[in-house]
Amino acid sequence: MTSTSLAVPASSRAMLWPALLLTAGMAAVILSALGFEHIGHYIPCALCLMQRWPYYIGIPIGVLAVLSSAMNAPPAVTRTLLLLAGLTMLVGAGMGVYHAGVEWKFWEGPASCSTSVNAISTNAGDLLNDLNTQHGPSCTDATLRVLGLSFAGWNVITSLVLAGIAAFGAMRKA
Repeated sequence: MTSTSLAVPASSRAMLWPALLLTAGMAAVILSALGFEHIGHYIPCALCLMQRWPYYIGIPIGVLAVLSSAMNAPPAVTRTLLLLAGLTMLVGAGMGVYHAGVEWKFWEGPASCSTSVNAISTNAGDLLNDLNTQHGPSCTDATLRVLGLSFAGWNVITSLVLAGIAAFGAMRKA
């Protein structure tokens, strides 16, 4: 009888754990942001929404890195995917620095960042008009600061940590 092993070969295992950690970390960050929005009722500004894009792009790349490592693809494939995911996190960190600078009034934000609104009408007849006239909160005001950092500031830190995990995984010997 031949036994079939489902274990990942040692050559791929070196990059599997960093790929898993990176992908899980990116998913945790975006799920946290969505949780603050939908459960905590924090309305994101235009820059907050833009800072999610690196995660939306990076998570599928991370999943591909996990799969390529688990399926024993050539190490160059997993390395490339890890580096691409890490690059998306560096872009996210840059976006976070820009947003934090806008919040601290170091520079002007984009014109799409408007002032806050109270709520959208519950009257169905006015709903369409409200969608055209009401805008999200201003990008210049941090809705919450934890240990002195806004969501944008924490995004910089988490993005840099995740980029570091991606780089660590990509540099591991396969």
